[in-house]
Amino acid sequence: MASVTSLSDNVQQHLASALSATLPEAAGADPLLRRSDRADFQANGILALAKKAKANPRELATQVVSRVVTGDVIQDVEVSGPGFLNITIADKAITGNLAARYADETGRLGVPYAEHPGTTVIDYAQPNVAKEMHVGHLRSAVIGDSVVQLLEFTGENVVRRHHIGDWGTQFGMLIQYLDEHPHELDHKAAEVTGEEAMSNLDRLYKAARKKFDSDEEFKTRARRRVVDLQAGDEHTLAMWQKFVDESKIYFFSVFEKLDMEIRDADIVGESGYNDMLAETCRLLEESGVAVRSEGALCVFFDDIKGPDGNPVPLIVQKSDGGYGYAATDLSAIRDRVFNLKANTLLYVVDARQALHFRMVFETARRAGWLNDDVTAVQLAFGTVLGKDGKPFKTREGETVRLVDLLDEAIDRASAVVREKAQDLSEEEIAERGAQVGIGAVKYADLSTSANRDYKFDLDQMVSLNGDTSVYLQYAYARIRSILRKAGEVSPAAHPELALADAERALGLHLDSFAETVREAAAEYAPHKLAAYLYQLASLYTSFYDKCPVLRAETPAQVENRLFLCDVTARTLHQGMALLGIRTPEKL
Repeated sequence: MASVTSLSDNVQQHLASALSATLPEAAGADPLLRRSDRADFQANGILALAKKAKANPRELATQVVSRVVTGDVIQDVEVSGPGFLNITIADKAITGNLAARYADETGRLGVPYAEHPGTTVIDYAQPNVAKEMHVGHLRSAVIGDSVVQLLEFTGENVVRRHHIGDWGTQFGMLIQYLDEHPHELDHKAAEVTGEEAMSNLDRLYKAARKKFDSDEEFKTRARRRVVDLQAGDEHTLAMWQKFVDESKIYFFSVFEKLDMEIRDADIVGESGYNDMLAETCRLLEESGVAVRSEGALCVFFDDIKGPDGNPVPLIVQKSDGGYGYAATDLSAIRDRVFNLKANTLLYVVDARQALHFRMVFETARRAGWLNDDVTAVQLAFGTVLGKDGKPFKTREGETVRLVDLLDEAIDRASAVVREKAQDLSEEEIAERGAQVGIGAVKYADLSTSANRDYKFDLDQMVSLNGDTSVYLQYAYARIRSILRKAGEVSPAAHPELALADAERALGLHLDSFAETVREAAAEYAPHKLAAYLYQLASLYTSFYDKCPVLRAETPAQVENRLFLCDVTARTLHQGMALLGIRTPEKL
């Protein structure tokens, strides 16, 4: 089915043609259309145009109004204040547009695909091998997953990449220790759960670290092992692979709890670029982008200086010949641009790494790997804070384990579901508890602009009141319950019916779903979609309070209101799915 033109786009076209008919030099000017409290829409663009044309804005606005075609879409337009236009939409246009969205057999609610989709490689959810995932890993995964859903829904070709930490000094230490104590990791991977896998690795890591710090001879052997690993020694690589496989069992168990699809083929860690590192350095040095300084290969920047006023370089290769993160990140850029043919490289990475990425991107631009056709963006996110406004830690001052956090959210949510549940079995309560708990954690994260810090407050997150996912999930479940009760009566649009104010407000908001999705995808801003959905649930609550559905005055009105309920449910369901959140049919 073709996409549905939204009412605001339709009004925009009407105003644009009236504007250019009044003022030919204004052809293509933006009428600056906004939703308004005073009418359905307000257009504010005439003030600037009048200033440019040295005309009286109110007179110009009056001339434009005389040329606006009213009838099927625009019911009324009037001049307000110094030259604003207040526009009222015809009831039948609201119902008619929603009917077209409702009839979309693809289930996309008439949301169009992007006109010029490209290829975006998105780097998100980057845990470290042989280390537990903690609360700091939450945001990259949750924000990244939602941005993937939004981009794919709007037609972008998306390549996912999980750049896991699976290379470097600590692996020499771990491999050497395991080689000397082989019995400490001797189970078969298929028989172990994620939690067991991680506690095995954690125990091993602590023991290896202890020996590394206290035994100089072991330290020497471990460092030699790093060289063997980087050189591709077969036995060392086989040992390393054990750690990676063991960690993946754990990663997959955590991501499954987060209700998130992470595919093995998309996990390309630091090790995946090992064979490219020497060439990356050669290309940078030969082109003069990087220079040798005290034996290290460095890139310098005029505008990046340390506290002492001296330039801070990006070190691509250390003086001992070892490679740092920069070499890996630059090799990943080459791979993503030249092999994966990306137009956009998107990194969902903690804001504290902003300087590193600024230097890496600038280096890649100087090398010609990034240019006007290929851009790199860091979608930087803030910190998860405790209720006290400080970085989230346990009482003992430890970083909070992600699994513990998710389990507690599920427990709290299950208690809320159990209290409200009327006809749910224990199994259903457990299933809904997981959907509500994980939804609560994701929504709290996604409803905050990514670059801001946010407070992790479980009491607030699982509250039925306020801007929470539980509020949205209950709104959805309530609508599904009404539709089940309606039984014999099918939802149907009746464009000839006059709409009550609460119906109009709900209908106009429903019609702006496509615009919101387009904007959220283009700006990598899931919080804009979250805000839209919260407002949708609030407008639905107001409609439900003021407009009886099953007890409406006429059969046509019952059908029309059921139709509004159904479009709202479908929009909530689709919108929440784009945030990665489930909407249970019953709560």
